[in-house]
Amino acid sequence: MKRYKVAVVGATGAVGREVLKTLAERAFPVDEMIALASAKSAGSEVSYGEDDVLTVQDLAKFDFKGVDICFSAAGAKVSADFAVKAGKAGCVVIDKTSYFRMDPDVPLIVPEVNPEALAGYKKKNIISTPNCSTIPMLVALKPLHDLATVKRIVVATYQSVSGAGREGMDELFSQTRAVFVNDSLVKEVFHKQIAFNVIPHIDTFMEDGMTKEEWKMAVETKKILDPKIKVSATCVRVPVFIGHSEAINVEFEKPISAAEARAALNKAPGVVVIDHHHDDGFVTPVECAGEDATFVSRIREDITVENGLNLWVVSDNLRKGAALNAVQIAELLAKDYLK
Repeated sequence: MKRYKVAVVGATGAVGREVLKTLAERAFPVDEMIALASAKSAGSEVSYGEDDVLTVQDLAKFDFKGVDICFSAAGAKVSADFAVKAGKAGCVVIDKTSYFRMDPDVPLIVPEVNPEALAGYKKKNIISTPNCSTIPMLVALKPLHDLATVKRIVVATYQSVSGAGREGMDELFSQTRAVFVNDSLVKEVFHKQIAFNVIPHIDTFMEDGMTKEEWKMAVETKKILDPKIKVSATCVRVPVFIGHSEAINVEFEKPISAAEARAALNKAPGVVVIDHHHDDGFVTPVECAGEDATFVSRIREDITVENGLNLWVVSDNLRKGAALNAVQIAELLAKDYLK
């Protein structure tokens, strides 16, 4: 089996660390692993697997010649600076940031949904991975789209603070503590109090009143699944550390029953259906943390619209919403392209 020289950009961040953890857990065939970050993090150490510790190198001084695969998890501006140069040096960049997602020459990939699109990576040697809210929605909807053709999606997300990085998790923790000990609350990451609150604002506002996060869900769905699908999203930050949840209402072109949807989802790759009509017969973020699957619950017909269904979808945003999706792309590359 061929083994690969692999780099992780943003190795000290929450997603970068999760990428390293996932690569080790899934035994990706690595010959050499390199951890990269900004100059201020250079010299620090990160774990790779149970036994290996990597010394972080300065991205600005690193030469990508000879590197087979690079995972980018350090923000759009960082990817904009290095990814094209790394691609021209022969390295395939799997980019978790938003920078290249809508580039027509860069495939946007969810392995369970559109693996055939991966062939387009050779144009720039860059592959983009979708937003952490788009991925679980499309993993759940792909088998239903194949069955009855999705026409319109109305989705409300309940997104954990880890989507804002380690700083977001720290702010939830510190604010929660401050509430209990009657200290003043410090707001640095979120514009509103996040402890014991919900915030209908993720990313920046656009001219039409949508936030960038809501726009991403719409345009990424069109690029990955079907350009004819209409998407209306409301994205909300909630006081949960790990795990994004979504209440999804779907209108289909063809008739589809809840039983037919449940059967299709039970067979779908990457999906676990837990849908029982009793008090604990569904999945919450607490149960999904640390898990690879996209969990689907509360499957039911929407009687207010023709060919409508409602779903409750939950996924670990650091796993399938970020690191795992990227590693699965690398696995497809190793299997079908980088032999």
